[in-house]
Amino acid sequence: AKEEGVPVEIVHNASIMGAAGSCGLQLYNFGQTISIPFFEENWRPTSFYPKIKYNRGGGMHTLCLLDIKVKEPDFEAMARGRTVFLPPRYMSVNTAAEQLIEAEETLGEGAFSPTETLCVGLARLGQTDQVIIAGTLEELKEQEFGNPLHSLIICGDTHELELEMLKQFIVEGSKYKLDGKDT
Repeated sequence: AKEEGVPVEIVHNASIMGAAGSCGLQLYNFGQTISIPFFEENWRPTSFYPKIKYNRGGGMHTLCLLDIKVKEPDFEAMARGRTVFLPPRYMSVNTAAEQLIEAEETLGEGAFSPTETLCVGLARLGQTDQVIIAGTLEELKEQEFGNPLHSLIICGDTHELELEMLKQFIVEGSKYKLDGKDT
């Protein structure tokens, strides 16, 4: 339709699980969905890593749900007898990319390459200001996605039709080459 100049508007269900397909990746090529929590100073979980490795080993894409911290208690205030909540925090694609790169550097099992594996950053899908950007994790961590909510897809094997759709979202000068070669 777009090639013919026909206006297209997609109305999504109220779930990222279906809306993620608006980037052009085929939903039946997705494996297990994972959640990426915010890393803390003394807590840097990588329990999501084996699922990414499993999905990519089977050629499947991985939808990454990014952490949301809403109505988190302020423990210092609680220790003083006051109930106070911290301001909401929403993980960005940029933060997720940085944490995934750290996880790969720490574990080093080759689940993905921060400089070569194709990924897709998603922000505010279904809104008039939605953002979809494709590139490597190293490239996505430098992009501007704007306000929340954000999600991330780590691509598995990509079909030529998926690559054709992703061309419109690829970072200019990306190291990932949309020539049908999977990384």
